[in-house]
Amino acid sequence: MDSMEHVLVVSTDLFRRLGYFQGFTSEVSRYLPELLSPRHTTYRPRGEVEIDPHFKQLIPYVIFEYRGGHEGPEVFQYTRGNGQGEGRLHRKRSVGIGGHISTRDAGFGDCSYDVGMRRELEEEVSIQTPYQARCVGLINDDLTEVGQVHLGIVYQFQVERPAVVPREPDILDSGFQPVPTILAELEAFETWSQLCVKALYGSGRT
Repeated sequence: MDSMEHVLVVSTDLFRRLGYFQGFTSEVSRYLPELLSPRHTTYRPRGEVEIDPHFKQLIPYVIFEYRGGHEGPEVFQYTRGNGQGEGRLHRKRSVGIGGHISTRDAGFGDCSYDVGMRRELEEEVSIQTPYQARCVGLINDDLTEVGQVHLGIVYQFQVERPAVVPREPDILDSGFQPVPTILAELEAFETWSQLCVKALYGSGRT
């Protein structure tokens, strides 16, 4: 991790004022306009905010879903290699693609968040199919060390074909899997993935 990298954050106090929750919420309209407003966001040294729960780093978290098969929806999943940025998540399986918004995205004004999300996607995967994107929720997990300093903004990208391939060598064992398979192996996934899969696909929601 580059200690000089500055990443996009909001104060934890703002998050609490908007309405504290633990886990997953689908109330996007309640949170997103204020969380992404330039009035509330700042860029701070990543090395500092990774250990400071007074701030929440805003992390886009993209889930690729394919519904063209005969056995129900499939979701892109992978294992995080040791070269991915957040050491506390190494070797965990994940359904989310995304990462920090940094000052390299800051020159785009109010669009810096969207630019940063697209940059992260382009760095990590090649999307070789048309898709429809929508924001479906947010994740907060104060029960883990890494979760205390991050706030996830969750997107579903519904792809026409299961054609998403990794660009990074540390995205391992990747591919689309049926949702029941992922649900059966959920304990092997990072906490954010567990929260998303349960909220979006659990209890007959598929």
